Amino acid sequence: MAIRSQFDERLNELHQQLLTMGTMVEEAVYKAVKSLTDKDVNLAKSVVEYDKAINDAEIGIEKTCFTLIALQQPVGSDLRRIATTLKVATDLERMADHAVSIAKTTLSLKDETYAKPLIDIPKMGQLVQAIVRDSLGAYIQMDHEAAVEIAKQDDIIDDYFNIIFTDLIELMGKDKNIISQGTHLLLAAQYLERIGDYATNICEWIVYMSVGKMVELN
Repeated sequence: MAIRSQFDERLNELHQQLLTMGTMVEEAVYKAVKSLTDKDVNLAKSVVEYDKAINDAEIGIEKTCFTLIALQQPVGSDLRRIATTLKVATDLERMADHAVSIAKTTLSLKDETYAKPLIDIPKMGQLVQAIVRDSLGAYIQMDHEAAVEIAKQDDIIDDYFNIIFTDLIELMGKDKNIISQGTHLLLAAQYLERIGDYATNICEWIVYMSVGKMVELN
């Protein structure tokens, strides 16, 4: 097999590794938010336990990237693609960490009745899941124009966070007994907001991979 063909094959394998990791992270975010909404302790525990598999996936991607760099000494767009994959894997791993934090919030609140039904956090969670999924889709297609548009969704996520923040602060001001619960829920919303930021980072790396320059999208 020609050297270039071997390199392209390894790049495609790397592509698939990242897609697999991205799917794992998207699932973790979904389960974490659902566990919080439904107060599902078992689901929350599964998110925490699943984190090791996601960490292992990141390590596998790093090994593949470093092997490609060492053996093939890529330049130009090939090197950018590998560098982008490394950065995206790091952002995905951080998303997974925040999903774990949301799941741990579920465990912390398992014996409490919510002061009011969770409405905005699940909606925010759906938006976050969408931006994660869409950013991965743009990576797969190497579509930097789509990445720029996808990153704009982060503004809506930020708006939801501000609504949740205001609502929880108002509730805690009226009832000091729910300050602990309110703080936990506020942190959960903040974790979701950060996941949205990392998805925006991925969009920025897609632009870099495609055009060779960093563009601030957040």
